[in-house]
Amino acid sequence: MSAADVLPTASGPDAGGPAARRSGSFWGDVLRRVRRNPAAWVGAVIVLLFILVSILAPLLAPYPELATPGREHLRPTSLPGIGEVPEFPLGIDRFGGDVLSKLIWGAQASLIIGVVSTFFGLLGGMVLGALAGAFGGWVDSVIMRFVDILLSVPHLLLAVSIAAILGRTPLAIMIAIGVAQVPIFARLLRSSMLGQRGADYVLAARTLGLGTGRITMSHLLPNSVGPVIVQATLTLATAVIDAAALSFLGLGGGRPETAEWGRMLTYAQNELAIAPTLAFLPGICIMITALGFTLLGESLREAMDPRTRKR
Repeated sequence: MSAADVLPTASGPDAGGPAARRSGSFWGDVLRRVRRNPAAWVGAVIVLLFILVSILAPLLAPYPELATPGREHLRPTSLPGIGEVPEFPLGIDRFGGDVLSKLIWGAQASLIIGVVSTFFGLLGGMVLGALAGAFGGWVDSVIMRFVDILLSVPHLLLAVSIAAILGRTPLAIMIAIGVAQVPIFARLLRSSMLGQRGADYVLAARTLGLGTGRITMSHLLPNSVGPVIVQATLTLATAVIDAAALSFLGLGGGRPETAEWGRMLTYAQNELAIAPTLAFLPGICIMITALGFTLLGESLREAMDPRTRKR
């Protein structure tokens, strides 16, 4: 008898159960539940639009990222607002930049920072969580104490501290947000793997003489990573907000006219009395983007939750 005859596939520990046989597969059932969820469709549409705008920014933006084509329209006590100048449908900022172009380029900057920082956090968290969940014992204790230290510091304060140490650059922001996310993924993967360690397929693998490394990489990790992927979708929303917050605090570096939603909010503070839309528009973009990732992530989480899948 081979290991393949005893062990389940990476589709989930219950892939061979009655529910899975009725629905075809665990992930197939998850996909069907997500497709029936209106909130998932709304979130997916928002996320897809955000991604398309980010990728197509060079084609969609009327002006280059750092261009200031509206400088001739600047006045000490007023700024052209929405619809006041045909060439600039959403107005111009204090530097003479086209607000529409900056919002589009800002979407690209937010997507890059959000995805890269979440990747850093996911990678670091999965490494720590996999080691703790696979070996247990003193390895688990040491890793979890380190994770507890990170969790003892407020999320945003930890990111601000790391970004301040590394320097005022976009890369520093990505690393800072990623490190702040590591404890979330580490604890989630560890918990999921600990729940799988006593499963029948793990006991069967040990009986067949498979080592800890092979069991972890071939069976424990694939069957435990689902909730972590869902959490990564939710964390993208937090990453976009954190990126805007760090840029708002001046930790993103770059020139003042750089197109980034958080930076736009920073320089809009001095213009609230004469041009409040300079603050409202990037704030709305941040809110809608975060809402899209949240709706999509929550829909995935509910679709994978065994308590709701039985309904």
